[in-house]
Amino acid sequence: MCDREDRERESGRWASHHLRNQHSPWHDKKLSISGVETLTIFCPAKLNLFLAVTGRREDGFHELVSLVTQVSWGDDLEVEITPIDGQRLIECNDPDIPTDSANLVWRAAELFTARTGLRSGFRFRLTKRIPSGAGLGGGSSDAVGALKGMNELSGTPLSHPDLLDLAVELGSDCPLFLYEGPVVIRGRGERIEAVSAEARDAIAALRLALFKPFFGIDTAWAYREMADRAPGTYLRSSEAENRLEQILSFPDRLSEWSTNSFETVVGRKFPAIPVLLSCLRRDFEGASFMSGSGSACALAVRSDSELDRVGKRVHESWGTGGFLADVRPL
Repeated sequence: MCDREDRERESGRWASHHLRNQHSPWHDKKLSISGVETLTIFCPAKLNLFLAVTGRREDGFHELVSLVTQVSWGDDLEVEITPIDGQRLIECNDPDIPTDSANLVWRAAELFTARTGLRSGFRFRLTKRIPSGAGLGGGSSDAVGALKGMNELSGTPLSHPDLLDLAVELGSDCPLFLYEGPVVIRGRGERIEAVSAEARDAIAALRLALFKPFFGIDTAWAYREMADRAPGTYLRSSEAENRLEQILSFPDRLSEWSTNSFETVVGRKFPAIPVLLSCLRRDFEGASFMSGSGSACALAVRSDSELDRVGKRVHESWGTGGFLADVRPL
């Protein structure tokens, strides 16, 4: 299926992938042909089921309140220790992804070796599926996958709190990938709280059509636009917490309370997104929302036929060059 996906992306054709829920372990340890131990780590995409931006902090970061889940679709990262001290090699199947210090995986390796004092070299082979500019946290997930892999191969010198410190330094989306199941994030992403068992089970039962247009959205641009148009772009903290509480108390009413503060900001430049979401909200009962700062969106579906209808509607509205995936929360 991965080969088919890569061929369709390279050809620019619309790709519709019906993926199974992946409840496999987060890594697979094996020996390479040369006898070197490697880890292959699943780096899942994330979806913001709820995302409120409540203001801007003095340090320039924005305050967030968000309900986030990782999903059963994402990248694979193979991590291997190399015999050359301090070496960092990144290989990727996508030629548009940087393989130097511009890649967050490289930065993760720098932070890991600096924190541990280890001189090990590492090779990373990245099978990329999560597109850039989608709001799905692909780069962040890969970086945290690198931290996990390096730590495991090195004999776990870092504790979970240690890894969390590094993840916070890497970026706002990174810390959540050190947790399992849906979580609530606050602050700039460093304050993370597990949800109740009832909310977790309800979210885990969701089936989501994940779709993205041919274009991506730059996160830094989206935040600048939000700040430039403040304060009207921010949701009051009390209102954000109230809406979140409604979702966590009544997960079956996600469609009523789901919010993404970026939708209005992004919609001014990319009206194709709010136009399609408006149509989906009119014609389907399931919650539909944009993830992060976009451009990927999702809709809760109940059957294969409903998934096919969503795919047809997305294809008609956005044309070719995007993708549709059938995913489940992890």
